[in-house]
Amino acid sequence: MYCVRKVVDDLYWVGANEHRLALFENIHPIARGVSYNSYLLMDKSTVLFDTVDWAVCRQFLENVEHVLNGRDLDYIVINHMEPDHGASLEEILLRYPNAKVISTEKSIMIMHQFGFHIDDRTETVQSGDTRNFGTHTIAFVEAPMVHWPEAMVSFDTSNGVLFSADAFGSFGALDGKLFQDEVNFDRDWLDDARRYYTNIVGKYGPHVQALLKKAGTLDIKVICPLHGPVWRSDFGYILDKYNKWSTYEPEVKGVLIAYASMYGNTESAAQVLAARLVERGIKDIALYDVSNTHVSVLVSEAFKYSHIVFASVTYNLGIYPVMHDFLMHLKALHLQKRICAIVENGSWAPKSGSLMRNFLDDEMLQMSVLNSEINMISALGENNASELDNLVDSIIDSMKDPE
Repeated sequence: MYCVRKVVDDLYWVGANEHRLALFENIHPIARGVSYNSYLLMDKSTVLFDTVDWAVCRQFLENVEHVLNGRDLDYIVINHMEPDHGASLEEILLRYPNAKVISTEKSIMIMHQFGFHIDDRTETVQSGDTRNFGTHTIAFVEAPMVHWPEAMVSFDTSNGVLFSADAFGSFGALDGKLFQDEVNFDRDWLDDARRYYTNIVGKYGPHVQALLKKAGTLDIKVICPLHGPVWRSDFGYILDKYNKWSTYEPEVKGVLIAYASMYGNTESAAQVLAARLVERGIKDIALYDVSNTHVSVLVSEAFKYSHIVFASVTYNLGIYPVMHDFLMHLKALHLQKRICAIVENGSWAPKSGSLMRNFLDDEMLQMSVLNSEINMISALGENNASELDNLVDSIIDSMKDPE
């Protein structure tokens, strides 16, 4: 049975939702599932914008067939050739042998790499090119490294619809609610949208900024991403989030406390620190055990908060492995412009504090590490009282706006 929704006149969502997949890209947990969005334009020519992951191909094919209602498919615009969007392309080509594929030169190269039999059925476009399909004219804008090098976005100059590829996407299945104004996005979707952006696209902030500048010249009325809700209002909200994320500016003036604890003593110190900060009026605090929190969540929270406390036990004269992994992810995704604090623990040779400080200073960009830190020997004790007070004072002082 088909499952489609009308986006605007002549344009239909023909994608599908996935709840069986546990890990997106086989790495990021998606407890709320994910949507694979595809859109079909019914003009003088029929135009399909992107396909879907192979796992939901059957539903997708039923949707396309229903909307076409006996008409042939003339064109397929591929904005992004990653398999979660491009895997069903060849199945579409087999079913609609007259359809032509429109995409970038790099995208067509990747189609060949995946072994697709596209032969002479492709048309190459680049930034500035347009195609008219009847009453709708589509302009193409290359968007390299958002987040693959072949990506582009497509803009319908006739009705203001932007097909944004992986930009403005989110984890989470739609489950009937296609538009962002049909959900409470800030409450129910923002965390997944941030986790999606920061882990999938986060490394490529300058490229996203370049795309945002191009988008700023367009009269956008609707944003159709390849994952998550379609935006038809309140563009300032999501554009502000993307601007912050892509310039590595924090969303929230608050404190992320990430701790690595073997037997509970470092965790206890993290809890004491959180309580002291709340007593002093800092209410925006998130506390996570890096051992049982997926790193994609930790990365998302690190992008969210202005301050990060790294609290780690020493392990084999080094940083506790899961904490080191967290730091490596932050480095790989180019997180920067954060104020950081160190809490170190070790029973006979404490080393994690100096190693974390060195990592933040030497391996990452624009990370300010507070001079005040807590150095525990096995457990937090009265001998650490002044260190605790000093660290709380330093965090609070660093949050004050410059006069």
